[in-house]
Amino acid sequence: MGRPGIAGIGALLGALGAGLYLTVLTGSPGAMILVYLAQLPLFAAGLWLGVGAAAMAALTASAVLLAAGGVIAAALFAGLYAAPVVLLVRQALLARNGPEGALEWYPPGLLTAWLTGLGLAAFAAALVALGGPHGVEALLRQSLTPVIDAVVDESAAGRSALADGLARIIPGIVAASWMVMTASAALLAQGLLARFGMSWRPTPDLARLTLPIWIPLLFGIAAAAMVVGGAVQFVGISVLIVLAIPFCLAGLAVLHTLARRLRRPQIALVTFYVLAGLFGWPLLVVAVLGLIDALFGLRRRFAQP
Repeated sequence: MGRPGIAGIGALLGALGAGLYLTVLTGSPGAMILVYLAQLPLFAAGLWLGVGAAAMAALTASAVLLAAGGVIAAALFAGLYAAPVVLLVRQALLARNGPEGALEWYPPGLLTAWLTGLGLAAFAAALVALGGPHGVEALLRQSLTPVIDAVVDESAAGRSALADGLARIIPGIVAASWMVMTASAALLAQGLLARFGMSWRPTPDLARLTLPIWIPLLFGIAAAAMVVGGAVQFVGISVLIVLAIPFCLAGLAVLHTLARRLRRPQIALVTFYVLAGLFGWPLLVVAVLGLIDALFGLRRRFAQP
């Protein structure tokens, strides 16, 4: 396919992504699902036709948002939706010749590290823009007060503690939710393209996901910050929540490695994912498993014959 065709398809997919994002203006509760999938067409363009197509999709979507929603909407989309897609697609399509001449694609562990870095960078940018940890916490507490007043009696004990606790965990939850949204869009796009034989690279093997050393080191630093208190503790809580995502992926890699020792691994994996989707708490257990694997190399022992 020539450059005009690639640019045209990228522009069409970018317009589709912008359309999904703009459905939030309808006010429908179901529109949030479409907004959640706004990165999917952009990832599809890049993982199908390359970085140039991803960039064209990102530019087109941002231009549509600029025309339909204004500068702020376009800037938010470009920073939180479009630019991360282009960066992650660029990294995902990197490859080199291995020792035996086989093509080695960019590993899933490093892609997870880039996603984690983007989540941490978004959190840091919010801190800078909103006046630091104290400014973010005060803003969230002020915003949460009317909601708490509506559901909790004014004379009830612990209202202030509830507001403080929510203000401390919401930034990390927002960053982690953005990471899940981005990873889900990328995985869905790659899965759809691979299903029809249109993907640029093979689908990464989750069982081979290995986190770089800086992620468990950062976890240790953030855990130590919990005992300090104040602004340092506020940052540490958010960092720990963000790091739960890469550790969860590492834990899933352990599960996939264990499942391969079974006669029918698909049944075990599908059962787990159904339970995780219904209850949620199995993912917390998996994140702890991923942390243990990152610290002690648990998966290497299971992978041995």
